[in-house]
Amino acid sequence: MNSAVWARARLVGGAAILVVLVWWLGTGPFLAGLRTISAVPLVIAAAIAVLTTVCAAWRWSLVARGLGVPVPLRTAIAAYYRSQFLNTALPGGVLGDVHRAIRHGREVGDVGKGLRAVGWERTAGQVVQVVIALVVLIVLPSPVRSFMPVVVAVVAAVVAAAIAATMLGRHRLGRGPARWIRTVRAARSDIRDGLLARTAWPGIVLASVVVVAGHTATFLLAAWTAGVTASTMTLLPLAMLVLLAMAVPANIGGWGPREGVSAWVFGLAGLGADRGVATATVYGVMVIVASLPGAVVLVVARRRGSLPADADVSTQAPPSTTPVSAGAESGVHG
Repeated sequence: MNSAVWARARLVGGAAILVVLVWWLGTGPFLAGLRTISAVPLVIAAAIAVLTTVCAAWRWSLVARGLGVPVPLRTAIAAYYRSQFLNTALPGGVLGDVHRAIRHGREVGDVGKGLRAVGWERTAGQVVQVVIALVVLIVLPSPVRSFMPVVVAVVAAVVAAAIAATMLGRHRLGRGPARWIRTVRAARSDIRDGLLARTAWPGIVLASVVVVAGHTATFLLAAWTAGVTASTMTLLPLAMLVLLAMAVPANIGGWGPREGVSAWVFGLAGLGADRGVATATVYGVMVIVASLPGAVVLVVARRRGSLPADADVSTQAPPSTTPVSAGAESGVHG
């Protein structure tokens, strides 16, 4: 399946989820969520987003420095805000990250490393998010708690298989096609220098934990704004499940899987599927408002003539050789 077909399939998937939700619940939950939004929760969410954006940009800066394509933190923050805005404004939820990667790669004269830096940065963040989610879902009661032993076993098997494949590849490297050999060697080098270096991994982990905490706090704020009265301990595992769903790139500017999973888990928890959709709607609006500084960055860059005309991301798609970077660790951002 080529990239154009895959991009269309992702959009169709996100649209299909929204259509099913409207058919099932009507437009009422979406409108109810919009009616509950006020200025104070939006300001709080935007303030939280400042912290998460700075931490995510720091994570990217650490990874990029390890790969030999450093990006100053101030530049990284502006670029991250811009990518978040593009993620929410354009279909697919990842095109902002693609733009960030390509533009940085052009600025440093190595588009390949620019793409890999963003890919590994997002991957590292999502790995930390998965670990945190597993811990929360194991410790706290939730509708999926009974399935967690199976989930943990599957994750452990995947990790073990990846380690075994790496060890086997170390002995067989040099026997395969030249392109495969180069890809494996580049990936190993990137992980060693960009993610696991002693000067990088503590900051990457810390930044990722803060980002996940910020997104979780925003989701809880969205739930309370939408009128959900459940306790934090009840909502926390539901938030983890919805945040994981946001990593699915089959969405329209972040909309789709988030609302679908919210309806599902809130229904299973006895809180009502309609409340789940309302919460996801509030969260989506919060994400849009919090990303608006990125629009300012984009406009300023265009006026200064620093945004190349050929950097239009509306028709770009992530190259298949780049580590998978879903748009949702951040609600459509990292």
